[in-house]
Amino acid sequence: MNLVKKVREQSLNHPEKIAYIFEGRSTTYGEFEDKVSSLAFSMNQLGIQKGDHVALIFQNCPHFLIAYYALMRIGAVSIPINPMYTLDEMSYIVDNGDVKWIIAGEDSIGRINQLSNKFSQIKGSILCDKDSSHLFHDRQEGKYHFYSDLIKHSYSMKPVSLEADDIAIILYTSGTTGHPKGVMLTHGNLYANARDVGDYFLFSEEDRVIATLPFYHVFALTVVLNVPLSTGATILIAPRFSPKYIFQLAKEYHATVFAGVPTMYSFLHQYKEGEPSSFSSLRLAISGGAPLPIKVLENFEARFNIPIFEGYGLSEAAPVTCFNSPTQKPKPGSIGTSIPNVINKVVDDQGNDVAIGEVGELICKGPNVMKGYYKSPEETDKAIRDGWLYTGDLARQDEEGYIYIVDRKKDLIIVGGYNVYPREVEEVLYTHPKVLEAAVVGFSNEDYGEEVHAFIVLKEEAYYDELLQHCEKHLATYKIPEAFHIIQSLPKNSTGKILKRHLKERIERKVTE
Repeated sequence: MNLVKKVREQSLNHPEKIAYIFEGRSTTYGEFEDKVSSLAFSMNQLGIQKGDHVALIFQNCPHFLIAYYALMRIGAVSIPINPMYTLDEMSYIVDNGDVKWIIAGEDSIGRINQLSNKFSQIKGSILCDKDSSHLFHDRQEGKYHFYSDLIKHSYSMKPVSLEADDIAIILYTSGTTGHPKGVMLTHGNLYANARDVGDYFLFSEEDRVIATLPFYHVFALTVVLNVPLSTGATILIAPRFSPKYIFQLAKEYHATVFAGVPTMYSFLHQYKEGEPSSFSSLRLAISGGAPLPIKVLENFEARFNIPIFEGYGLSEAAPVTCFNSPTQKPKPGSIGTSIPNVINKVVDDQGNDVAIGEVGELICKGPNVMKGYYKSPEETDKAIRDGWLYTGDLARQDEEGYIYIVDRKKDLIIVGGYNVYPREVEEVLYTHPKVLEAAVVGFSNEDYGEEVHAFIVLKEEAYYDELLQHCEKHLATYKIPEAFHIIQSLPKNSTGKILKRHLKERIERKVTE
């Protein structure tokens, strides 16, 4: 079984069921199947074949869904790209990913032209247009292939034969520590994780899932796209995250599932006009993508009386490996226990299990673990050893099997021989009533090896002594920040992950100036 077959089954068995709603317009599973089949046929006629690499450049919209499933149907490999990336960032992915075709929204027409002119390997582009009347000249010249033309006729194309080990998608990591790596996920990886997450969270055709996470990110692909479609649920597509729009969407369509990153929960809590009654139909609030500060969790739950189920995943695992279970009370600060068919454990530097409560590296094994990094066999060998994926995250496990992420292994700060986990310091800072957001990084120190620096976004003015005294009350001396940097906002990628490398660079610039 694979996602293509599973979603096609939903379309054939329940053609009148609504697959997704976008900007007030509903599309049934039968209509979705027709669009996917027509586009797949037309793309195949254009010469896109099994194994070809095709870039998808979209904000959240139905075109992404249709193109993504059409490409899987013909066995081509999708490479989603963040439309907000610069030309240089896109160029790296197009070049490294051996992209032959680009499918994009008309708002990315400038990028399509630049990339097509820069790379001779690109054979053609498909422009997904809402209203192409203003592009009539380009249509006459045949400059692009237009989505609306390609699905104009009801062509039918059955899925090609797919093996579980065939690559379905290459996702480029966020690149917070340098050039991104292309994570190769197979049809088997994607199907297994969608199946297991769906079972774990008890998804059904009655669910209505808010999809505001960016579609080009693995968290969204599995949790708010693949899982709902494979279970016959309805996706409520939000073009972008807006607290006002999320409250409206949830209320109007009686949403049952919301999945977001911690910053989204923080903004939803802060949105004063948001009525708790708008979320009255929610049965499940899921958090992932970055550590959820306990204070953010407590604030959200207190206001809306909805528990947040935090979990963990990474692109290399398609992505989910563990979560707090909706059938049990979640443990604040924990990422839960292993989902079905996935094994997680905490090990030392030699790969041996550490004792309960001790900190080690989190590793996992399961049918969701990637095939490897594209064109990077050395990096693949570092990440996957004896069938285990080494995540690079430091964690500990309690007596009941619940796992707690301590920090990124690379983010560990060593002060005078003592380990300082940035997340521990951040959690303390979040409890200060005047702190809105916090991020902690290490910086070199001649005497102690490293020192702790805190970057803080404030709700209201706070003095250095206030922050210092708060930390002194809750932290050992060596964990207390050497400096508090008050800034307007924390640098983040499109999924809300804080870019700590950028914060370190700020310190380095000040030192060298």
